[in-house]
Amino acid sequence: MALTKNQKRLRIKNRIRKVVSGTETRPRLAVFRSNKEIYAQIIDDVTGNTISAASSRDKDISSAKGTKTDIATLVGKAVGERALKAGVETISFDRGGYQYHGRVKSLADGAREAGLKF
Repeated sequence: MALTKNQKRLRIKNRIRKVVSGTETRPRLAVFRSNKEIYAQIIDDVTGNTISAASSRDKDISSAKGTKTDIATLVGKAVGERALKAGVETISFDRGGYQYHGRVKSLADGAREAGLKF
């Protein structure tokens, strides 16, 4: 029996999470993408704390007009700026089982523009 699209993504996500984990000096930028929205969190996996987060549902971002890819870039910039305020400069990127393409790639590019180093 074939796996569903979500089951395949979760298998890929588990395979990625075996390798990528966030520490205090290099936290993890986790991405979740739904059909309408995109969410990003910077997580310290050792303590289990979320350092900063941003999503397309934030008031300043949800009022912006554009394609979902443009909004994903704004989310990346927002999470990058919030992370720099919290004292985080380098991160490890967790694409969450999604292809590094489209909205996920534009979010990563936005975070790089804000000053984060991958």
